[in-house]
Amino acid sequence: MNGVHDMGGMQGMGAIDIEPNEPSFHDDWEQRMFGLFLSMFAGGHYNIDEFRHGIERMGGPNYMATTYYEHWVSGMQTMLIEKGILTAEEINGRMSELAGGNS
Repeated sequence: MNGVHDMGGMQGMGAIDIEPNEPSFHDDWEQRMFGLFLSMFAGGHYNIDEFRHGIERMGGPNYMATTYYEHWVSGMQTMLIEKGILTAEEINGRMSELAGGNS
């Protein structure tokens, strides 16, 4: 299946901006996301194929407008909801708290 997620090697997509000395993580939340991914994976909550499938179900426009680790957030949210670990309401509620500065 060739979707927006499988663009590797495609021609005509424009130049690739290479960031000199690019860090592994641009923001602290990306590093935390990586750690959360590892812990959920090691805990047996999902496998790598399920996680990728969660990311692949992002809509094309949303996928193109978000960053690498934002894709991970979306995939993890999908997995946590589908596995019954968290509800969409719990996730959205916490996101609202964080946006308002009430952590």
